[in-house]
Amino acid sequence: MHRHHPARGLPSLLPVAFWIFNGVHGILQTTHKCDEPLASSLSHTAFTSSSVFSNGYAPGYAKLNRRGGAGGWSPLDSDHYQWLQVDLGSRKQVSAIATQGRYSSSDWTTRYRLLYSDTGRNWKPYHQDGNIWAFSGNSNSESSVRHDLQLGIVARFLRLVPLDWSEEGRIGLRIEVYGCSYWSDVINFDGQGVISYRFKVKKMKIIKDVIALRFKTSESEGVILHGEGQQGDYITLELRKAKLLLQINLGSNQYGSILGHTSVTTGSLLDDNHWHSVVIERYRRNVNFTLDRHTQHFRTNGEFDHLDLDYELSFGGMPYSGKPVGGSRKNFKGCMESINYNGDNITDLARRKKLDTSSFRNLSFSCVETHTFPVFFNASSFLQLPGRANHNVLSVGFHFRTWNPDGLLLFSNLDDGILEISLEEGIVVVHINVTTATKNYRLDLSSGSGLNDGQWHSIRLVAKENLAMLTINGEEASAVRSTSPLSITTGGTYHLGGYFLQTLFPPTQRSFQGCMQAILVDDQPADLHAVERGTVGAFENISLDMCAIIDRCMPNHCEHGGGCRQTWDSFSCSCDGTGYTGATCHTSIYEPSCEAYKHLGSSSDTYWIDPDGSGPLSPFKVNCNMTEENVWTTVMNHLPPRTAVTGSSREKRTVLQVNYSATIDQMTAITTSAEFCEQSIAYSCRTSRLLNTPDGTPYTWWVGRGSEKHFYWGGSGPGIQKCACGIDRNCTDPKYDCNCDADHKQWREDSGLLVYKDHLPVSQVAVGDTNRPGSEAKLTVGPLRCQGDTDYWNAASFTTPSSYLHFATFQGETSADISFYFKTSAPYGVFLENLGNTDFIRLELKSPKVVSFSFDVGNGPVELNVHSATPLNDDQWHRVVAERNVKEAVLQLDQTYRVSRSAPTQGHTRLELFSQLYVGKPASITCQDSAAGGQRGFLGCIRGLRMNGITLDLEARAKVTPGVKPGCQGHCTSYGMYCRNGGKCVEKYNGYLCDCSKTAYDGPFCTKDIGGFFEAGTLVRYSLAPGPVSASRESRLQSHQLWPQDVNLTRDELSLSFSTSSSPAVLLYVSSKTHDYLALLLRHNGSLQVRYNLGGLREPFAIDVDQRNLANGQPHNINMSRVNRSITIQLDHYPAVSYTLPDASDTQLNLVKTLYLGKVYETGYVDPAVVERYNTPGFVGCLSRVRFNGIAPLKAALRVAAQSKSRSTETQSDRPSSPVSHQGKLLESNCGASPLTIPPMSAATDPWHLDDTDAEFPFNEERVIPDGVNRDSAIIGGIIAVVIFTILCTLVFLIRYMFRHKGTYHTNEAKGSAESAAESADTAIIGTDNPETIDESKKEWFI
Repeated sequence: MHRHHPARGLPSLLPVAFWIFNGVHGILQTTHKCDEPLASSLSHTAFTSSSVFSNGYAPGYAKLNRRGGAGGWSPLDSDHYQWLQVDLGSRKQVSAIATQGRYSSSDWTTRYRLLYSDTGRNWKPYHQDGNIWAFSGNSNSESSVRHDLQLGIVARFLRLVPLDWSEEGRIGLRIEVYGCSYWSDVINFDGQGVISYRFKVKKMKIIKDVIALRFKTSESEGVILHGEGQQGDYITLELRKAKLLLQINLGSNQYGSILGHTSVTTGSLLDDNHWHSVVIERYRRNVNFTLDRHTQHFRTNGEFDHLDLDYELSFGGMPYSGKPVGGSRKNFKGCMESINYNGDNITDLARRKKLDTSSFRNLSFSCVETHTFPVFFNASSFLQLPGRANHNVLSVGFHFRTWNPDGLLLFSNLDDGILEISLEEGIVVVHINVTTATKNYRLDLSSGSGLNDGQWHSIRLVAKENLAMLTINGEEASAVRSTSPLSITTGGTYHLGGYFLQTLFPPTQRSFQGCMQAILVDDQPADLHAVERGTVGAFENISLDMCAIIDRCMPNHCEHGGGCRQTWDSFSCSCDGTGYTGATCHTSIYEPSCEAYKHLGSSSDTYWIDPDGSGPLSPFKVNCNMTEENVWTTVMNHLPPRTAVTGSSREKRTVLQVNYSATIDQMTAITTSAEFCEQSIAYSCRTSRLLNTPDGTPYTWWVGRGSEKHFYWGGSGPGIQKCACGIDRNCTDPKYDCNCDADHKQWREDSGLLVYKDHLPVSQVAVGDTNRPGSEAKLTVGPLRCQGDTDYWNAASFTTPSSYLHFATFQGETSADISFYFKTSAPYGVFLENLGNTDFIRLELKSPKVVSFSFDVGNGPVELNVHSATPLNDDQWHRVVAERNVKEAVLQLDQTYRVSRSAPTQGHTRLELFSQLYVGKPASITCQDSAAGGQRGFLGCIRGLRMNGITLDLEARAKVTPGVKPGCQGHCTSYGMYCRNGGKCVEKYNGYLCDCSKTAYDGPFCTKDIGGFFEAGTLVRYSLAPGPVSASRESRLQSHQLWPQDVNLTRDELSLSFSTSSSPAVLLYVSSKTHDYLALLLRHNGSLQVRYNLGGLREPFAIDVDQRNLANGQPHNINMSRVNRSITIQLDHYPAVSYTLPDASDTQLNLVKTLYLGKVYETGYVDPAVVERYNTPGFVGCLSRVRFNGIAPLKAALRVAAQSKSRSTETQSDRPSSPVSHQGKLLESNCGASPLTIPPMSAATDPWHLDDTDAEFPFNEERVIPDGVNRDSAIIGGIIAVVIFTILCTLVFLIRYMFRHKGTYHTNEAKGSAESAAESADTAIIGTDNPETIDESKKEWFI
């Protein structure tokens, strides 16, 4: 099976570069289909070969589908030294090649390499996917196999080298080459001449450039083009150490033009004397720099967009009149063709003498070829050359290049010893060991360092009587000399690149991988042509006239700044200090958010996070606060608190930069995925105005994300040019919307929270009114604080096997990572799949214990399986992480099970996909055909699907997709918020339920009030003392699990609602086996009293909570908590009040026994005062939301009563006992429930907010402004002011009308505490039919 690669065009460019001119296409003709047969029309003499089996097998018969002669070419010997060559007559653009076996035979070639050349010398192997490519051939003699070249080539000569052939016969070949004609103007640069392209005007301000050319050279240094201007702008393209360096400077306002300098390097080994294409596209500061179809996109430094050049642009070197940008530079020596500059064909203009070429001694429009003859060695190669024997002077020299730090360069058996030249840790080391009858001579020399850098390096060694000299790279001044006693007699034979024979003194290294050329042996150049013909020397496994070196670190596959190290066969990445790991430094070692750290069990601390995982953003530090109910991520800034600002005006504002511990892009990643963000800002002022001005433009503004100006202040919102006091209507001067705008001489402050997260963070603040006498201002910008991570919990539920989501094609050609969480009860299912022509990538649950990661990049399917010790279809979350790159593939499950597989050293590396990405089912089946090949769609939940650092929005796509639901059913962490009032979320597969058993509520979301109507004499008794009972599950949970034996309480948590018109009454009484008790009472005047008797005092400690008459038929709510001696009580919506038990009082409610509601009927001790004054006739009215220390006695009593009715047919002995009972008539009713007319306190300030979820109070969990800012109180204060004003202007009847319809009321009781006033206020609250209407009208006041 072969892989078909369509020819690809130039890489995609920046959108601004769509205007590329047609002349660029002269590099490789793409204006028409380049697919003409090129070989079939050639003469027999155009085909040559290494050898011929016989006359009928001549290379001239090797034409596709021809049957002449013996039906194709076969060599004399079938080995790895054979080749078939075709001369196309002139340089052609080659796009494809096809092969056949020899007609009607058992001879064919199964695998081969393709070499190409312009001259029939200095061959270059065809490269693909970073390797010397091996094409798959034929499996029989008749069928043809065609390969389209992924990278088109231009050459005159092609050579096919068989690697494998038919096991039944021998090498046999017929071929066809496809392509088209190619022509271009060529100029030979001799290292002296320079072509000057003069501009039509003296100075050019250029906003866009397109420069394209092709070059080839054997030099590693040289300027290819240069242009400069008097203002300091310049552009230079040059070779440095055989790499291509582009330097460009458009200028900068700061420090002259220094900061405008931009330097980008690309390519490697460009001195190989083969053609390389370059395209530079610039539009303003955006640049595409393309070398051999590998494009780098970058943006120049500085602030300017134009390239200002004077007079000319020079090609081939620096202009003689020009000023060098820095250092002396060599001119280019080699060939260039198809030089185009902004639509002008430079080579054609030079041919027609339209350009200045006077600096050339002899301008040639043909390429002068060099006469190097490289030799390529692998690990099993050697080259044996003859030298002079029995001579007393040894002289050898050669050039070499390699990536390996160690290797044998040369070895020779001397007449009486050995000579070894080797590379050790990148250093050239010479060992000479001579043994005579009288003396043993040993000489060691070393020189150079880092010589395994892939560059050409020269070695010259001369040794004679008592003298040895080693010279590296022709540097005579640094040559290493030795004058130690030495006697040399040459042996006459030299082995280069390897020595595998047995000898008395074997070399320290055995082989060499790399290239050599310019070999001198005993001062004579080696005749490698004669070696190739077999007339001189010997060799094994070498390639002559070719250097097949590859830079595996160019392009660099080590991501995120990882260092690339390479040997001849492979590369490795050093990820130290990058924050990433893996074979290519692709995977982040940090979690994406504080939310993720929390669910790993981490506590509040400073952490490194990486929001985009393997994406381009680098990791950064944040503070994670996990002590609150929500996880807060905090990014600090470096602006000191209360930074003083003076001397600013509207004409010349002082701009304060707010710099953070993270970049704007990093913080944007946080705010984008956060549920909510906030940032505090405060402006303290004295005679300094903030926002409002006569013409409407504010004195001060702030700049947020995207460099946008914003004219609102903390506590306000977008589009509202106000401060918090302007919103709340409580500014110092009501004529203004900010305290500072009143322009007072006293210190004022405007502060608040900025909460529109798309505008955050604050990056600048421009202050404009501190230049007047006495003006002062101080600015404080708080840290950016964000809550939650929507990406982490982004989930979808797949409810049918045929349901799926689809997304755009996954782009992960050379590196791809996929991570997600899943939960299911199904035994198998495909998580996701994306298809290409033959490529694909798939993740699936293959069986209850096996997760599979499979893919194909063109080398055949690869499958990795991880096996879990326990079933994975257990409805629990499991995490899958898969990664595939050019080095390896890895699959990991639950951070416990991991399997990896190395990528093949040769083969395809690019994953080419074109279909949509399917999530939840295989891409190869339809909805109607949900099972194909044993594969089925996934049934369950997938969450947090991230591919190459990008989180796929499953929820958004699920909202518009049948069979898929947004979110994950049964996912309590995300949707547990719907379980209110202390209800516990319980995971289910097809959803979730709220366990309300430990709350005083009921209903699907624990929001239904459970209350009862008490008639005279009705009571509820709940036994708090443990005992052997066999009650219902709910009763057992509320008794045994919560109440150990002999409970002594130091903490009490109590909440309830009530409504009654009768007093006195016992609302709640907790008795004990001692005289300790707790009582909640309504006194004769209807006021509320709390009594504690914990011992140590003569009389019970009584708290008169409120003097108003609460027996007014309206619902009232009480929340109370005690910790040791500290008691906090909140009645209705009024502020909480704290009380303290006397020091003499005990702190324990000892041996609690029974809780009573409505009336006390106790056989043990009961406070006589309670019985005499409050117990008769008993409470008459409604009780609701009753909860005491985690139990709901009224709810339990009502449930037991309901169960008793359903079991009326059972005998008394059959009924299970229960800790709760009641006397009298008890009817379920929520008449005692009062509407929550204002938002409750936040969890941070709520005195009843407990760490233990079992003891949470049933407060509405609406969010309020933190830091003690109670906006609703401010609203009410504003309304009070309006009411007072209205009192002065209207009648009492109108005052009452406003209270009734606005739903507002006074909370300031300093004016009096008369019961009538309290009744009026409460009547105003409760008299509203719809509590939501009250909320809405309050919001209207807010707006």
